[in-house]
Amino acid sequence: MPIKAGDRLPEVPLQRIRSGVETVDTGALFEGKKTVLFAVPGAFTPTCSEKHLPGYVEHFDDFRKKGIEVACVSVNDPFVMQAWGQSQHVPDDLMMLADGNGEFTRALGLEMDASAYGMGTRSKRFAIYAEDGVAKQIFIEAPGEFRVSSAEHVLSQLS
Repeated sequence: MPIKAGDRLPEVPLQRIRSGVETVDTGALFEGKKTVLFAVPGAFTPTCSEKHLPGYVEHFDDFRKKGIEVACVSVNDPFVMQAWGQSQHVPDDLMMLADGNGEFTRALGLEMDASAYGMGTRSKRFAIYAEDGVAKQIFIEAPGEFRVSSAEHVLSQLS
């Protein structure tokens, strides 16, 4: 069953990419913060690279002005997430998180089968606004769509 508003984000180790790779626990990562966590099916994929991540990079300062941290998660290894972040000129403070084994995605109940595309189990495209690790608003895309999890839409809902 997918996460819903009022649920706590699951506590699962992820790899955070900065100058290197560090393992972080999501409980500690989101504790005491307002965060928009958005997920993409795959780094370097067309919609993710042309629209989804670039929108959050473009509007990063708008989220920060509201006191909101931004995190991107994908079922990719940390080295792919690091290379993708560099290629997309992601600001240092926009958290790039690797969910290499998909544990966090499964714990959220937001996994999808992308085997038809040779990608195995991946994350649905979504965004979650959380305060102190508790989901307040959840935006899950219908298959093949990119609307409700965009930076612009999420920002409009946080006004």
